[in-house]
Amino acid sequence: MYALNDYDYHLPETLIAQTPAGQRDASRLLHLSRHGGAIVHRQFHDLAQLLMPSDLLVVNDTRVVPGRLHGHKETGGKAELLILDYGTSGATETGNGQRVYHCLIKASKQAAAGTRIHFAEGLVAEVRDFVDGIYTVAFFAPGSFDALLGRIGRMPLPPYIKRDADQPDDTDRARYQTVYARHQGAIAAPTAGLHFTGEILDALRRKGVTTAAVTLHVGYGTFVPVRVEDIRRHRMHDEWYSISAETAAQVNQAKTEGRRVVAVGTTSVRTLEYAARKDGRVPSGSGRCDLFIYPGYRFRIVDAMITNFHLPKSTLLMLVSAFAGRETMLHAYHEAVRERYRFFSYGDAMLIE
Repeated sequence: MYALNDYDYHLPETLIAQTPAGQRDASRLLHLSRHGGAIVHRQFHDLAQLLMPSDLLVVNDTRVVPGRLHGHKETGGKAELLILDYGTSGATETGNGQRVYHCLIKASKQAAAGTRIHFAEGLVAEVRDFVDGIYTVAFFAPGSFDALLGRIGRMPLPPYIKRDADQPDDTDRARYQTVYARHQGAIAAPTAGLHFTGEILDALRRKGVTTAAVTLHVGYGTFVPVRVEDIRRHRMHDEWYSISAETAAQVNQAKTEGRRVVAVGTTSVRTLEYAARKDGRVPSGSGRCDLFIYPGYRFRIVDAMITNFHLPKSTLLMLVSAFAGRETMLHAYHEAVRERYRFFSYGDAMLIE
């Protein structure tokens, strides 16, 4: 149960979704009972029929930053840069409008301190430091950095979604973002939320389902593979989160009244469970979440979850295995492969209850 290979499964590359479904709610939904393991194949637009009127649905309202930049060094070599901590306390700004961020840089060779990278519209980045694979970079923008990034930055799609640097970004800008995204700061989308539409949210409200939001800015750690054979030795990268007083009150009232808390995505699950006290109540506040959930974890808040299909040997697969049981979850994944579900960020969804 704690060996990394216990969370492996075979996935044909053809099932890795490269583009979103034609409509957000046109994706498929695998409905899994975590108690008996029963599986029913549905469509995501069936969700309002499946949730209970008393349920509290908790979403992650983080907004993905178009923080991937393509440019060139002064030597002429190409360089790709990804801002890691936009919108969090990790970034600093000087009096002259200069921004300093932690970044990843992909180039033909490591960028030394002092290296300058030029981007469109006069944006320039200068490398200040390099520690443990992360660069400290100062940006110099002619005018508003935020507006400039919004124009020339690209969505930071995960590496298994293939795009050319000169390929139009319009579809990804719209679809790699939830319809309820509010607080900018993530480098990856909370992908379980990509299936929701305004119509589905309205249908849930009409049924009586209430909705609350937490914020967790999905960070670089979401792409970092587990490199230890005993998963208990893995350490998560921390990510900034916030829970408002209103959301905390909604969650605590639901738990007091015996109503279900249904988390949308593993990020919402981790936020709620990290913040939960031993008495099963959630306080408001913000901080850094580094909770690693794997089998043996006892859930205090979350009663059901909506999630996508995750990479083999990933911490996300370990989390859902902790919730539903490893054998139950791997059986569901094998069934999804057999039924040719679409996997990963732009893929299909699962409701586990």
